[in-house]
Amino acid sequence: MTRDKSNKPTTMQTGETVSAPNAVSLPYAILVFLTALSVLPVNIYLPSLPGIAVEFDADFALVNFSVAGYAIVTALTGLISGALSDRFGRRPVVLTALTIFIVASAGCAFASSIEAFLLFRMMQASIAACFSVALVIIKETSGEREATSRIGYAAMGWAIAPMLGPTLGGVLDELFGWRSIFVVLGVLGAAMLVFCMRYLRETAAPSKESARNYLASYLQLLGSVRFWAFTLCMACSMGTFYIFLGGAPLAMNESVGGSSAILGLYMGMVPTGFILGSFLSGRYGSGHARGAVLVFARLLTCLGLFFGLILSISGSTHALAFFIPCMFIGIGNGLTMPTANVGVLSVRADLAGTAAGLAAAMSIGGGALIATIAGLFLKEAGAARLLLGILLTSASLALLAALFAAFVDRSGFKPAVEESWQRYRGGR
Repeated sequence: MTRDKSNKPTTMQTGETVSAPNAVSLPYAILVFLTALSVLPVNIYLPSLPGIAVEFDADFALVNFSVAGYAIVTALTGLISGALSDRFGRRPVVLTALTIFIVASAGCAFASSIEAFLLFRMMQASIAACFSVALVIIKETSGEREATSRIGYAAMGWAIAPMLGPTLGGVLDELFGWRSIFVVLGVLGAAMLVFCMRYLRETAAPSKESARNYLASYLQLLGSVRFWAFTLCMACSMGTFYIFLGGAPLAMNESVGGSSAILGLYMGMVPTGFILGSFLSGRYGSGHARGAVLVFARLLTCLGLFFGLILSISGSTHALAFFIPCMFIGIGNGLTMPTANVGVLSVRADLAGTAAGLAAAMSIGGGALIATIAGLFLKEAGAARLLLGILLTSASLALLAALFAAFVDRSGFKPAVEESWQRYRGGR
């Protein structure tokens, strides 16, 4: 990052970002809280779904659309907001997203009908824009190696938030009613808006190329083999986690005696593993090459699942014989996501926002597709051995993607399509 004569920040037109630790005065902790706030609304209100259905006298399936619909809008928000942050800057996108989120939270809190509630709930997904933009800001204010470490520590925040969300939401619902959940979200959004208005400064000048053609920006990233390598690694890693979420209750319900509380406790081992992996990424990620970290992370997950498969084949039926190996899914993902995100953001510094949003949408969509395909094979309860085999297959795909990413990142390999695109842009 450089500065022109007017002292405005500008981005370099290369694939790497120069460290700029003083480019923004916003404390790093606020960026961590911003990412945590971005994921907290996803599940904080889930314990209140039955109560919301009763109050609005609505079908539970319709109320449950607030979950699926929110996910769809979240993906679209990330896709669009990234490009907008490259066009107009990081700060305006964050402030706008927070403002919409505050209004939407108030709308949910005071909604008088299920239609109004669902409308404002979809609007709440605007907060997703802050997630990718916060990662970009961390990347733009850090050195290339330091960025992996800082995003790793931030990942601990966005892992803890959804873990505590349902508990916090349940307590608020029990004490004050479900509407208080959205009041609290609105207050948190307002506090974050005040901090961002006070401390957040722009870290990159708007991209003229992005201004001319949004579609060209997406095509340029999709023509980059480095972008595909890191994104595929994230998608396969997320797919492994989604397979676990959908398959574990079916495969292990009998092993825990049908107790949903015990099942939930065991399943919490994987998010705990993610926090541990994120900590390791923050602690050691800056001292190692991206490719090496990715390969180690994916290999660790494969070894853990392979050990679990061996235990299952040998006849072990205890729940811990399944969940301890699956904990390595979380550890591997905690190491993978910060590192792969930095790789994506390094493809083109002037399109970092677009890259973050596009990679997030592709990773979520790809992971969901992998989990959907895997679900076709999981039709019988108690099929722990089959589930472990499917998990290992998905994790192996992530390992292959990590090996490819390591090769591309180290060799600087550029395919013909990427070189052709650059020649085309240079001739205009």
